[in-house]
Amino acid sequence: MPESDGYALSLTRKILRFLMVLNPVFAFLILVLLIASLIWESWVMTALGVKSELDSTKLIFAMRTIMVLGIAAAPLVQVVLKRLMAIVESVDSGNPFVLVNAERLKTIAWSLVSLEVIHFMIIVVAKGASSQELPIDIDLKFSFTRWLAVLLCFVLARVFEQGARMRDDLEGTI
Repeated sequence: MPESDGYALSLTRKILRFLMVLNPVFAFLILVLLIASLIWESWVMTALGVKSELDSTKLIFAMRTIMVLGIAAAPLVQVVLKRLMAIVESVDSGNPFVLVNAERLKTIAWSLVSLEVIHFMIIVVAKGASSQELPIDIDLKFSFTRWLAVLLCFVLARVFEQGARMRDDLEGTI
């Protein structure tokens, strides 16, 4: 393996480890914000820019719903990160074309689909609660790139299945 490939794998491994620590930390912080919004509603909502003089019940409910959806997304992100780390490790060991990697890629793809469904739910909640007086300022755009990544994962899973079968056939003939 060329030295640059080894460096890329090493860097990828470090980034994935960092993200695997950061993801639960963010989920915990969102949980803390959710709990704080239940205990100290007026303080948290003021800090988030919700003006208390307006009737903001619908907006507060939407913000809490978005927090719950954010917390629900964290385990899915962790699944993606762990499976990706396992694939990186198999590449580093020189044995990437195994059926387990195909399954990992399928799991990543389905996790990404689930994350996109959560993203869509956040869009629906935000659009339903946002108004001129109380706007929810989050990115509400549809992304073809993310859906292409999902399709790419499914295709790569099939490629890895075929590669593993071809490798098994080749080893069986030698």
